[in-house]
Amino acid sequence: MLNVFTLANGRLVQQEIDRPEALAQVQPVWVDLEAPTPEEKGWIAGRFGVSIPQDVVDEDLEESARFYEEDNGELHIRSDFLIDEDDTSRNVRVAFILHRNILFSIHDHDLPVFRLLRLRARRMPGLIEDAKDVLLKLYDADAEYSADSLEGIYDSLEKVSALVLKEEVNDTAAAEALAAIAREEDLNGRIRRNVMDTRRAVSFLMRSRLLNAEQFEEARQIMRDIDSLDSHTAFLFDKINFLMDATVGFININQNKIIRIFSVASVALLPPTLVASIYGMNFEYMPELQWKYGYPFSLALMAMTVIAPFWYFRKKGWLK
Repeated sequence: MLNVFTLANGRLVQQEIDRPEALAQVQPVWVDLEAPTPEEKGWIAGRFGVSIPQDVVDEDLEESARFYEEDNGELHIRSDFLIDEDDTSRNVRVAFILHRNILFSIHDHDLPVFRLLRLRARRMPGLIEDAKDVLLKLYDADAEYSADSLEGIYDSLEKVSALVLKEEVNDTAAAEALAAIAREEDLNGRIRRNVMDTRRAVSFLMRSRLLNAEQFEEARQIMRDIDSLDSHTAFLFDKINFLMDATVGFININQNKIIRIFSVASVALLPPTLVASIYGMNFEYMPELQWKYGYPFSLALMAMTVIAPFWYFRKKGWLK
């Protein structure tokens, strides 16, 4: 899909391009290519002289090739953006090319941050003035989106805390808690990676000397926001580790209870086993062998040797 954005009365106007003739009639500030076909890439190359490589959003791209400036002033940036929807999270690579004050963005998936910027730019006149504003606003929206996702982690961990830090935690509740903690830990790690990548991209823009004074100050504000998100992700990692340790501790306690019951049962059954072993011996001179009440006596004796240890263990509280 090929979306072209132009400025009209201070607002960002979107137009979907389905033929090269329509592309020749616009003067865009931003060209967004979502999963572009080779044909659409050819339209861009023919109209703007920008060559888009096949591996432009390749995840295996070398780190040194993610931020660089061509001799002709063309700026290339590869950044990761977060997608946190429907209990799934992932980082998606986006390639940016800043060429003759036109921003080209290439990605394979629809991104919430891009939708958010398009909505704001339509509603807020004067928000975008040039292509560099588009790029900065995308990074600003990305930081905000990461902050919203962190708030979602806070809410989820509060529910996990209520589940884990109650008086009785059975194995089913512990399994639920572990699954929820694992999901939030994965999301928190992706947010941290996303924030780190955004910091590197904004820092590269600040060093490129392409930003005017107002844009440079906006970039500094984005960096401050990112720094604040770092402390939040660190706090959440600590909270996640605490809840993980607490949950595993409750699982160990439940397992110890089961092992304790088996241990108590084993100890309690030793005396009647001893009694049965004694009367199972085949010596010729055993007075109880000819006794009329020998059999019921041995049964009663075995029952008493079972009841006595269980009574003692229960009195000590070892069976709770």
